[in-house]
This record gives sequence, structure tokens and C-alpha cells, in this order.
Amino acid sequence: MSIKKQFVKTKPVCKVTFSVEAKQAASASVVGDFNSWNLAEGALSKLKNGTFKATFDLNKDASYEFKYVIDGQFINEPDADSFKWNDFAGAENSVLSI
Repeated sequence: MSIKKQFVKTKPVCKVTFSVEAKQAASASVVGDFNSWNLAEGALSKLKNGTFKATFDLNKDASYEFKYVIDGQFINEPDADSFKWNDFAGAENSVLSI
């Protein structure tokens, strides 16, 4: 799993690429504050090597809670910027700081 941030000098956004290796999985998404936790909006594309990947434009100077959903199972990003407890889910969420 990994996150790559590419800042755009001419716009107040950062291109964030989420990628997660899940060779046996049928589907994967990234859901969070930036897409209202919507599976369809966070759908990741499966590459030939078994990695799921997508890039999203996110506003700069913000912090977002998120998780991956792989075949219906919620998973944190181990290399997230930080983690935050979520009482609603009863678990920690990954946090992305831009």
C-alpha cells in the first residue's frame, strides 16, 4: 500500500495517488472525508500486476480520514500520515495530511 502526493503549483490541489496490492481481490476502493465515504466515487482500477490504483485531486491545507475497502473489508493504510479514532466505526481511520 502506498500514497503519493504531487502538488500542483497553479492550483490549490494536490494529486494524490492511492495504490494497494491485492492480487486475489475482485474490487478495491478508497473511501473517506474527501468523497463522502462513497465506494463508487473511490473505486480503484486493477492493474495487470494485481495492484489497485487511482489518483484524486484533493484540496491543499487539509486533513482527510480514509480507509481502503478491499472485497468489502475495511483496511487502514499502514503508511498513513497519522491515525484517528472513530467512535462511529469503533476503530481507527487512516489520516492523510496535505
